[in-house]
Amino acid sequence: MPRGGALPQVHATNASRRTLWLTGGGDAAANMEQLMKKTFLVLASGSVLFSGAAMAQDTPDPASAFSGPYVQAEVGYDKSRTGSTVDMDNTRDSKQSIDGVMYGAAVGYDAAVGERLRIGAEAEITDSTAKWKRDAGTTFNLGRVSAGRDLYAGAKLGYVVSPQAMVYVKGGYTNARFNVQGSDGADTARDHLDTDGWRLGGGVEMAVSSNAFAKLEYRYSNYKEGELDFDGDTPDSSRFDIDTDRHQVVAAVGLRF
Repeated sequence: MPRGGALPQVHATNASRRTLWLTGGGDAAANMEQLMKKTFLVLASGSVLFSGAAMAQDTPDPASAFSGPYVQAEVGYDKSRTGSTVDMDNTRDSKQSIDGVMYGAAVGYDAAVGERLRIGAEAEITDSTAKWKRDAGTTFNLGRVSAGRDLYAGAKLGYVVSPQAMVYVKGGYTNARFNVQGSDGADTARDHLDTDGWRLGGGVEMAVSSNAFAKLEYRYSNYKEGELDFDGDTPDSSRFDIDTDRHQVVAAVGLRF
């Protein structure tokens, strides 16, 4: 708007009004200016109230955030290695770890306990590309090993730090499968090693919209028991002790309902 309270030329309907409004002179111009100012204030106030109501609707308070059922897709870095109680450094052709990309999906439910505390449960199934490297004769001293499906079920405890962010810890049971391939030079056997263990982890969840979210978390799993599942008519082995660590850094996106 020009200085001196002049109004834009587009409001004029003839030459005399155009001259009057551009100069800002005369009672008619003053009255019109006051009317326009009042109209502008009313419209501006309405816009502010509408924007505030929309923001309040789109941005939930901590008491209603991060609760209810959800589904998510996830991907991340995956590394498994022999545990700290096993040392195979003196075996040059035996690799102690495998790493790759894990991917999968999870479902869960979070319940509000008070304004900011959340307790929940989660179930997950994932797979991984982690496997032996070409220059490794054996992995974990078992032959050629690759990571297979991994099942997880556990509990979660979260704290809502703002309507857009929740930090949490999690833990539970995990059953991971490793595919084992071995050969005596003539025959090649491909079997499964099913392992049982526990998992601990933690991360942060960010609200992207009223029902969409993104997560970043770290998980540590430890497997203490294993069983070889042989193909064909060979009976499965007895359960035996193992010590295998697993580290994962995972990103996820999902929807709450």
